[in-house]
Amino acid sequence: MKNRKTYNRKTLLAVLTALLFLSGCLGQTRQEEEKALSEEAADGESTVKESAGNLEVHFIDVGQGDATLIRQGEHAMLIDAGDNTRGTAVQAYLQSQNIEKLDYVIGTHPDSDHIGGLDVILYKFDWNMVMMPDLEKDTKTYEEVIQVIEDKNQKVTHPIVGETYALGEAEFTIVCPQGTDYGDNSNNYSIGLRVTFGENHFLFTGDAEEESEQEMLAGGMELSADVFKAAHHGSDTANTEDFLKAVNPQAVVISCGEGNSYGHPRAAVMNELRQMGVTIYRTDEQGTIVAYSDGRTITWNCSGSESWKAGEPTGSSMNQETPQLQETTEQEASGQEVSEQEASEQEASEQKSGEAAYVLNANTGKFHKPSCSSVEQMAEQNREYVDKSREELIEQGYEPCKRCNP
Repeated sequence: MKNRKTYNRKTLLAVLTALLFLSGCLGQTRQEEEKALSEEAADGESTVKESAGNLEVHFIDVGQGDATLIRQGEHAMLIDAGDNTRGTAVQAYLQSQNIEKLDYVIGTHPDSDHIGGLDVILYKFDWNMVMMPDLEKDTKTYEEVIQVIEDKNQKVTHPIVGETYALGEAEFTIVCPQGTDYGDNSNNYSIGLRVTFGENHFLFTGDAEEESEQEMLAGGMELSADVFKAAHHGSDTANTEDFLKAVNPQAVVISCGEGNSYGHPRAAVMNELRQMGVTIYRTDEQGTIVAYSDGRTITWNCSGSESWKAGEPTGSSMNQETPQLQETTEQEASGQEVSEQEASEQEASEQKSGEAAYVLNANTGKFHKPSCSSVEQMAEQNREYVDKSREELIEQGYEPCKRCNP
């Protein structure tokens, strides 16, 4: 009996020891599992924070015009705000994105389809800096924007090519305008900027046309970008082949109005982009388009367009690439048609154009074919119709237009 009791006690002691050992192992295993889960949760929080710090680029649908919201973390900037009828809509969009303050407000150039809604934005929101080119325009739209800025005791900043500005963890560099005198072509005064966030780049050039694009290329600016907002709504007076190849974008966003009378985007531009294998996004078909960048990869709120449909110019806008050049303070706001006197002057100009070999621009010193779209953009006092040969004009010091190659 004594031996059996001793045996039972030894057995019990061994079992208890084993249980204690297993309990310790299980406890250690549980601690390790809890530690691993904690580390995974921390990693998850880190990922969320990185996601919250992404760069967002909102190409806002404002019809035939431009408006782009760029935000990085708590910082935001607005490039253009559509025409006079779109200010409140842009305001509502910014409010839907919980925007309370803008670091920068940029009016690329003083045409009404770009700065028309800026007065509303500048009045309704707090902002640190407003940028516009060093170009005044005698229109009600321009005066309203300047008035709001003065009412807030602020001044317009005219950025200089090569200057870099911070936007949270992102930054942008001014790439144009590189010249100071483009005559009557307000498009070429457009402020252009290249936004950098990590390894990703976005390029915006407003309505800058061929002359400005050539200057950017000649100036050696870094222009490559993952995303390019097509200049001048996809017009063929901009987006030249050499420039597009230098930018070499993976995606191009076209901001234009559905069925617009200017024929934007133009077929030549669409064909070039298609040959380059570029993905197209366009507000006339897809509404507001948003790109998200984590500094390495760019994702979108929609798939690219597959229509490749070009616009068809109609009516009086068929040969007019710059809709705001003939605006007046009253006509701009009301959309009135040209007066009988203006129509008569236009008819006389067309008659002269048909009789002339070339058209001179007394301000720029260039000569053009009568059919060149630049002719419609010249002020009447700078326009001269001549019946001279190409060689004679070059000998007199005139330069051939790069757009129409006379």
